[in-house]
Amino acid sequence: MSGLVLNNVTKQFGAFTAVENVHLSVPHGTFVCLLGPSGCGKTTLLRMIAGLDNPTNGAILLDGDDITGVPTHKRKLGMVFQSLALFPHLSVGENIAYPLRIRGAAREDQQKRVDELLTLIHLPGYGDRPVSKLSGGQRQRVAIARALALSPRLFLLDEPLSALDAKLREAMQVELRQLQQKLGITTIVVTHDQREAMTMADTVVVMNGGHVRQAASPIEIYRKPADTFVADFIGSTNLIETQADSSGAATIFGHRVQGLVLPAGAQKATISVRPEDVHLTAPGNGAIDGTVTFVRDLGGTIETFVEAGGKQIIAVSTPRERPDVVAGQAVGISLSPDVCVVLKQ
Repeated sequence: MSGLVLNNVTKQFGAFTAVENVHLSVPHGTFVCLLGPSGCGKTTLLRMIAGLDNPTNGAILLDGDDITGVPTHKRKLGMVFQSLALFPHLSVGENIAYPLRIRGAAREDQQKRVDELLTLIHLPGYGDRPVSKLSGGQRQRVAIARALALSPRLFLLDEPLSALDAKLREAMQVELRQLQQKLGITTIVVTHDQREAMTMADTVVVMNGGHVRQAASPIEIYRKPADTFVADFIGSTNLIETQADSSGAATIFGHRVQGLVLPAGAQKATISVRPEDVHLTAPGNGAIDGTVTFVRDLGGTIETFVEAGGKQIIAVSTPRERPDVVAGQAVGISLSPDVCVVLKQ
């Protein structure tokens, strides 16, 4: 299979297992985000792909070649570190040309490649400018250009946008994704930012405790989370305990949810319901009874907090759909079975 393949990759540091039994296939030309909380193993996994750390067990293949024991400088990859690691004493052009220079490329070839990359990152004419005179977003682009100078087979980035302010970070997410699509280069990005992963990736790999919990498209990760960790980590959700009544039907807070089915033989389960799928109605008529505790207007959305069955449920609506409710008001909660995802524990 063309692309990157990880077979049973494990990394131990003494008695501590940072990454355990990871199987992952990254088709050629795709954009993958390794996503998870601090300490989940995502950076360690990236470092093993880069050759900066060696796996304790397992194999790493790139386009069918086993590169597990191949030194970093022979893997033909580009990497952007969180710190960017630009040389402050060199100009923009000299930073970009550095990988070419240390490999003995002719000066005219270096200049030609620098000019190509400066145009690609929308900084034409910046070659002679000192790095210290660049903005954060411009320095980010220069680091990306330097990593692409040798036309790598694999492009790796370790939280490259974390130091940017929110607005610039979102703009750079779009630019980076568009650049990857233009070049068609296989790209793997480590991030702890869910929005960043959902914006850029073809595949999101959610990690926790050194394990891959789910690897799928952003929409599948959001709409069909594999377990309670993924559901709770990605976006906002309501995790609700359900039980089977005497007839086997699923109930929530004592109310039967018509059409909701628990796994065969299960007496209870946890379901995930996204806030935008929670609809508030008048009390009664088979709805789950609740009481509004707080309403938060965020401009583009309205969040309504409802206490039901001793648990807080969040409903999200647009300003046009804003429910006419206030704190202390009794309401009904309506859930359609097709938006209730039964999760693994």
